[in-house]
Amino acid sequence: MSRLTDLIAQTKKKDPQLGADLDREFRVLSSRLPFGLNFERHSPEAVELPLRPIRKGDKVRILPLRGEIKKGDQRLWQVKAIRKAAKIADLELLGVEEPQSQSASLDDLVVVAEFRDLIHPGLMSTGKVTRGGDKPFHTVINGENYHVLKALTYTHRGKVDAIYIDPPYNTGAKDWKYNNDYVGEEDLYRHSKWLAFMERRLHVAKVLLNPANSVLIVTIDEKEYLRLGLLLEQVFRDAKIEMVSSVINPKGTGRSGDFARTNEFIFFLRIGASRVGGRPDDGAVGAEVGWETMRRRNLASVRGRKGKGACGPNQFYAIFVDKATGTIVGRGNPLPTEMSRESVEPPKGTVAVFPVRTDGTEMNWEYTDSAFDNWWPKGYIRANGERDEPQQYIIQHLPNKARKEIEHGVAVVEGKRPDGAVIAKYVEATSKHVTTQWEITSHSAEHGGTGLLKAIIPERRFPYPKSLYAVEDALRLFVSDKPGAVILDFFSGSGTTAHAVMRLNKQDKGERQCISVTNNEVADREQEALRKRGLRPGDDDWEKWGICDYITKPRVQAALTGKTPDGEPINGDYKFTDEFSMADGFEENAEFFTLTYEAEKSVGHNLAYARIAPLLWLRAGARGKRIDKLPFEGWAVADTYGLLAEVDKATPFIKALTKAKEARVAFIVTDDDRRFQSVAKRLPKSVEPVRLYESYLTNFSFTNGE
Repeated sequence: MSRLTDLIAQTKKKDPQLGADLDREFRVLSSRLPFGLNFERHSPEAVELPLRPIRKGDKVRILPLRGEIKKGDQRLWQVKAIRKAAKIADLELLGVEEPQSQSASLDDLVVVAEFRDLIHPGLMSTGKVTRGGDKPFHTVINGENYHVLKALTYTHRGKVDAIYIDPPYNTGAKDWKYNNDYVGEEDLYRHSKWLAFMERRLHVAKVLLNPANSVLIVTIDEKEYLRLGLLLEQVFRDAKIEMVSSVINPKGTGRSGDFARTNEFIFFLRIGASRVGGRPDDGAVGAEVGWETMRRRNLASVRGRKGKGACGPNQFYAIFVDKATGTIVGRGNPLPTEMSRESVEPPKGTVAVFPVRTDGTEMNWEYTDSAFDNWWPKGYIRANGERDEPQQYIIQHLPNKARKEIEHGVAVVEGKRPDGAVIAKYVEATSKHVTTQWEITSHSAEHGGTGLLKAIIPERRFPYPKSLYAVEDALRLFVSDKPGAVILDFFSGSGTTAHAVMRLNKQDKGERQCISVTNNEVADREQEALRKRGLRPGDDDWEKWGICDYITKPRVQAALTGKTPDGEPINGDYKFTDEFSMADGFEENAEFFTLTYEAEKSVGHNLAYARIAPLLWLRAGARGKRIDKLPFEGWAVADTYGLLAEVDKATPFIKALTKAKEARVAFIVTDDDRRFQSVAKRLPKSVEPVRLYESYLTNFSFTNGE
């Protein structure tokens, strides 16, 4: 139910007539919806935090008795007092006029974070894998993704190059929860809940993306693609939005009476200067590099045309071709617009070739006269075929893309034709333009997703994993020229995005890093059995079956090390743009964290700092050593950042920071703005000064909603 209908329901209990009148008027109003995307935003959204300790003032729910599988009491209570010796909390019911109170065991309570509640997030490391030397760390964060996104606004605001997400598809199956309830197909507010859920997260994602050049990639199927498209347009008004249809199941999903679905949709939102790159084309290896016509085609390139996109005066000139051999022998001077091409007298035995269409329209060449003088002697421009048309010979050139491929060794010049034009062939996979219809064998979810995951983490089931190669392809289009890119996935599921980023790094020795965010929700099919055993969320024997601990973390570890969770070498090879054994693993680093919720008053500075230390490290690039404890000397310098805890120790701190060549951030702890500015002015220009208040938690306080 929407928030408004909840309020009407409450009103009916207190004043039936007023409630009925309000309900009638609401139904009339709701039938007059304006054009566009309309949905109830369902405030407040709430999430249970089973790992969070109970504190005075918390909102909590009372859990059902152990062994029961029915849904528990969904009312919210507030903790008024805690009797530590007895491990009992005194509670008061929220949202009622008549006070109701009771006491309950701390073990029978779970903390609930409502929308707009203030949170103080921290991070607790739960392990790491180091095989990549001084390369930055990939990070996997176990936590409610909205809360993690809010924490990342401190560490990565405007710094993320690409976000790839595969959100819940809202099929009506038990695949996602809203306010601790699975959203079923019969829920009248199913679409509104999903849109509200997505909108809140997309608004924060927008803050994280680099406004100058970044991309958001979202996959979806037919259940919500129309609504998602409208939502994306509303949130990202300045982005260039395109949608691709991608075949992920060539056999089709059999559905009685319906079309067998083979595809899903991918939205690409390009922000700032972001452009679509090319896709590797393995089939080109051994083929000759393609030539293109040198006469420009678009209407803006008509000779003498003025305005946007028009050519310059030096792009209309004669190219002299020998009649006997069909070889280019030189060029004439550029002709002013008022001068006729018939006025040019070609050298004896040659033809003066101008860029002229079959209907006689005079165009322009791709190159200016000086550019022609550069590329023709190198064999990159040729005449190819005599014609009985206004332009007597086809003039061709190797485009910029092909020349760069030769320069970088993707293609090799094997010789020259008699006319001096190069003969170049591909020795490596080249890139080709990407269309909006993808039907690529490697993108099959069965083989590149489910089959590959079975090899990496055998006998651990995960529903509908994405093809590793499909994710890799999508990211490559935008980060192939960004070897230090930061990629975020806040619906990381089985960890495919992190795996794809590791593969991209191996291909070009890049140092891209992936931040993967997931929760530790246990699959619905397993929850009932666990509850019958007397287990609850928060118990070790429950949490070990959660998606992060059972799937995401083991998958990233296995892919990186080349060994399954049982320690056996992974059996199989990667078969895509490159082929190598999965048992080789990757020369990468990864660290795993759990999101924590710190107390505003009861946590001392030292413990508060210990939990925010990983956030400082993340902001500095997640590379090298971390300052996990407040330094006894009053300051400390790690590989990429420094911490000045006592401003009086600024001089030795700055000296040490100056010697740290990779340092990029200096965290300065002070409540005094003048002292902060004084230290900041003395820092090296390459180091960003960041102020931390002495009460560390005040730097990391976020409301769970706007």
